Amino acid sequence: MSEHMHFSRNPRHSMPRRTFLAAVGGTAVGGCALAAGPAKPGRVARRMKPSLAKKELVVQPVLVYELCKRKEATSWRSWGGVMTLSDVEQEVRRIDRELVNTVKDAEFPVRFLPVAKVASNSEASEVVKTSADLMLIYGAMGGGDVMERLISPERYNMVFVRHRSGPVYLWYEIVHPRLLRKTVDEYGQPGLDPHDVVVDDYDEVLWRLRALYALKNTVGSRMVAIGGASGWGRGGDQAPQITREKWKMDIQTVPYSELGKMIQSARANSDRVRRAETEAEEYLAQPGVSLQTDKGFVTRAFLLRQLFEDLMADAGAQAITVNNCMSTIMPMSETTACLPLSLINDSGALAFCESDFVVIPSGVLLNHIASSPVFLQDPTYPHDGVVTVAHCTAPRKMDGTRLEDALLVTHFESDYGAAPKVNMRVGQEITMIDPDFACKRWIGFRGTIVDNPFMAICRSQVDVAIDGDWQKLMEEMVGFHWMLAYGDHRSEIGYALRKLGVQWCDLTAERHINM
Repeated sequence: MSEHMHFSRNPRHSMPRRTFLAAVGGTAVGGCALAAGPAKPGRVARRMKPSLAKKELVVQPVLVYELCKRKEATSWRSWGGVMTLSDVEQEVRRIDRELVNTVKDAEFPVRFLPVAKVASNSEASEVVKTSADLMLIYGAMGGGDVMERLISPERYNMVFVRHRSGPVYLWYEIVHPRLLRKTVDEYGQPGLDPHDVVVDDYDEVLWRLRALYALKNTVGSRMVAIGGASGWGRGGDQAPQITREKWKMDIQTVPYSELGKMIQSARANSDRVRRAETEAEEYLAQPGVSLQTDKGFVTRAFLLRQLFEDLMADAGAQAITVNNCMSTIMPMSETTACLPLSLINDSGALAFCESDFVVIPSGVLLNHIASSPVFLQDPTYPHDGVVTVAHCTAPRKMDGTRLEDALLVTHFESDYGAAPKVNMRVGQEITMIDPDFACKRWIGFRGTIVDNPFMAICRSQVDVAIDGDWQKLMEEMVGFHWMLAYGDHRSEIGYALRKLGVQWCDLTAERHINM
C-alpha cells in the first residue's frame, strides 16, 4: 500500500453524495466575496468565496499479533489463525486490500496511514504517538495489555475482528469478556464500548467512519450568527452555551448595525448590483423555477447572499445563521433572508434561519453525515402515521446533485420578500431529527415524503409518513425545530451522539425490534 490512502470520488450510493462534495469544492458559494465598499471606477472588485474544505478523517490501522512456538505437552497457542511471520505479512496485505476498497467506497475525505504491526507494549507505546483521529485495531492475537495500551479516550477507537472474512482472530472470542469487561460483568475500558467492535463487515466500518468524520467537522466548527446566538422558547435559553460547551462551536456574532452598513454600501456598488441582477436572471431562467413575487425581492435577495458570504469568508466559517429574520432584516434589506439561505445551502455551505442553537448542531452533524443539504423546519402534530413539516428556507439540492422544482413566493407570515416553495421528491426516504432543549436525548426516525401540499403555512412544506411509532413520537416530542435530510442516516447519528454522551431514540429501530 502507498504511504497514505486518500478517498476517491467514484460514485456508489443511490443518492450521489460524493458528487455534491466534488461539486462544491469548485463551485462558488455565490460568486466570490468582494469588499464592502464600492469598487473604484473602471475596476471590478474581486470576491473571495468562503472555504468549503472538509477536514479529512485520519485513521491508524494496527495489527496486533503474537508469534507462537510449539511446546510439548502443554498449551502453546491461543485461538487464532495468525501465528507466524508469514501469517502476519499475509494479513497485512489482506488489510491493505480491504482498506483500499474502503477508501474507494467512501464519499467523504478519509486517509489511512500504513498498517502498524504490534506485538509488544513497547511497539504499542510508539504507535499511540500518532496524531490520527481513529485507532483501528485488528485484534488477531496478542495480550490484553497491548490492546489496552493502544486505546485512549482522547481519540476514537475501533476494534475489528474476523470470523469468516479471513483467518479467525483471538479477539473474536475475548474482546467482550476480557477487553470491554475486564473479566467482570461491568464495562471497564475507557474509550471503547460494544458499538466500537466490528466483525468481518467493512460496510459496518464505513458508516462508523462516516459518523466520526462528521463529528470531526462539526465539533469545534465556526458559525456566523447575524444578530447573535439564540434558542427557541424558554427551553432554548441555554442553547448557545450548550452548543459552545458540548459541541465546542465557535459562534461569531455580527450585529445588525454592521450588516445595515454593509447593505447600504453594497447598494452603492454598481458592480455588486449588476452581479445580483445577473445571478437573479440566471436563477429565474432555470428549468423548474417559477416566480410569483416581485422580481425586485429576488434581486435584492441575491445581493444579500453576497453579504452573507462575505461575512462567512471574513470569519473563516462554513456556516451562517440569522436571528430575528422575520422582522429585523426585512426593513434594512428590503427582502427576506429565505432565498439567500436556500442558495447558500445549495452551494455546499450551511445556512440556517432563526439562530436556534437547539437544532443547529443537528443540522451541521447531519449535513456532514449525509454529504448533502439539510432542511430546518417547524413540525406539526403527528397523526395517523403522518406529520407535516414546513419552513421558508428549504434548499433545492436536497440530494446533493439535482435541483428540485421551486416556486418563488413571498415569506408566508409577512407576505413579503422571496421564499422558495421547494417541491421535494415524493417517495423519497428521509431521516428526521428532533433535538431536545438540553441536548441530552434526541428523537429520530426514518420517513417517506408523501406529498408537497400548499397550505397557508411556511412555503416549503412536506407531508412525511413516519416509519415508527407515531403515537410515541406524539407523546415524547421535545424541543421545537426539527432537521431533515434525504436518505437513511440513523446509524451514523446514533454512533456520533454516543461519543458526546447524547442519547439517541430511534423510533424506526424500536418499531422493527418490537414487530
